[in-house]
Amino acid sequence: MASFQDFAEVCQALSQTQSRLQMAELAGDFLAALNIEEAEAAARFMVGRALPVGDEAKLNLSGRAVWRVAAELTDSLDRGEDIFASAVDFGDAVEIVMRLRAEEPAPTLTVAEVECQLRDIAAIEGRHARQRKLDLLRGLLLRATALEAKYLAKILIREMRHGMSEGVMLDAIAHATGVPIEQVRRVNMMQGDPGRVLRLLRGGTLAPAPAPSTGLATRPLKPMLAQPADTVADAFAMLGSRFALEHKLDGARVQIHGAGGRVRIFSRRLNEITPSLPEIVERVEAALPGRNFIFDGEVIAVDPQGRPLAFQELMRRFRRIREVQRLREEAPVRLFLFDVLGLDHELLIDRPYSERFAVLEELARQSGLELVGRCLPANLAEAEQFYHAARAAGYEGAMAKRLDSRYSPGVRGRGWLKIKGARTLDLVILAADWGYGRRHGWLSNYHLAARGRTEGEFAEVGKTFKGLTDEQFRDMTERLLALKTDEHGGTVFVRPEVVVEVAYSDIQRSAQYESGMALRFARILRVREDKSPQEADSIEHIGAEFARQIVRPPGPPQAK
Repeated sequence: MASFQDFAEVCQALSQTQSRLQMAELAGDFLAALNIEEAEAAARFMVGRALPVGDEAKLNLSGRAVWRVAAELTDSLDRGEDIFASAVDFGDAVEIVMRLRAEEPAPTLTVAEVECQLRDIAAIEGRHARQRKLDLLRGLLLRATALEAKYLAKILIREMRHGMSEGVMLDAIAHATGVPIEQVRRVNMMQGDPGRVLRLLRGGTLAPAPAPSTGLATRPLKPMLAQPADTVADAFAMLGSRFALEHKLDGARVQIHGAGGRVRIFSRRLNEITPSLPEIVERVEAALPGRNFIFDGEVIAVDPQGRPLAFQELMRRFRRIREVQRLREEAPVRLFLFDVLGLDHELLIDRPYSERFAVLEELARQSGLELVGRCLPANLAEAEQFYHAARAAGYEGAMAKRLDSRYSPGVRGRGWLKIKGARTLDLVILAADWGYGRRHGWLSNYHLAARGRTEGEFAEVGKTFKGLTDEQFRDMTERLLALKTDEHGGTVFVRPEVVVEVAYSDIQRSAQYESGMALRFARILRVREDKSPQEADSIEHIGAEFARQIVRPPGPPQAK
């Protein structure tokens, strides 16, 4: 059995390796030496996933809770500020505090045992669930060496910071299995989880999915993503003239699977949300009884007349499992489909978009399911008319999709563009300042960051205290305090987990931030509950947006 200490030492070595090739070889050699069950778990752990994709939320352990358990074991709660001041990151702080024990235990934990314990933590529900989860975590940390505790903490908060991105992990899997990288990437598109990818490519079988076996994927596929475009004219320049325009809805992306008479709904983060949307389940089951399918679509909140409402109205329903019957009356939702990824026993993702939509149109005609508004513009004037009508109707903008584009799960393909008009970015909150005056007692000035150039790193690009209501400030304060890792000088530093959509006027050069760039007049539009920090915009993307500005300060951005 592979020891968890061995795993931690490999992660430590990865953090000291800069070459992507060497990292892939180091991780690949380690994974190849493990049995298939250990290798599956270790592959997930290395990219900061405690559990299979879609199951992480069940752990329900914040960084603050992990730190508190570790500090209590060494009676060091009152030394937190000093420890974090000397630590490189959260995992380093946990290692420091665990080294304060009078005697360090011998390494006895195995990779398999850690995975089993994490699954047990995730499975705990009901009365006193939180305390029982913490008790199991305490038992793990008691047996862990300081280095093991460091990487256990990093896994739990999904902040490895050793450079092992998903792309490098796929290279490592190719090295470990001898399978060509293109085939590894293709399997990853279908599975969306490095552990499952490694298991399959080593000849293993997956645990049976809850849905009956069909020719379709029984687990959710990663959603295909879109590149941004400022205007409809830009879409013509980037895609040519053979594309469709669709309404861009201000809702939540969903993937709907039907198999064996059962409908299941998944969020864009691949978490199952079926219980939260019973009316959608009922509608689809009634429309397509007995059919097997995979749909890509959007759920929006609507008023009594069926008109779209703002995203925050939808969040009253999304992922809720209590009082759903009451909320479905108070906050009704509506489903719009825009793609079909599989039907009956055939996966359709390799077919052109034009063919997939033709299949979807025929299904909608037969079943009465609603599709997004769409047009095939003959010229720029017709396309702009559709776009402006969409904005006037309350939609976010338009999606432009090349007619010959394939569906590439998890890829930000060049065949899809999102045209939103307003300049917006999806950013992560790293810290927040305590407010004063009317906002006394609230965390109300948010430090915003983009994804850095290495996995798990974030580069700050500005602050804002604008955009939220009083109620949202209160909710955000409670949420951020649960993610707190440190506090000093009136600033609370948090685990980078909350993603917000931010509007801004332009990007300017700035020596204030290491990124070399800052947003002007930033304002939060909404909390992106449907996005993970790994889906936030990157510092490279912000640099490209800076370069595209028609009027901008002289000189290139000084991104680091």
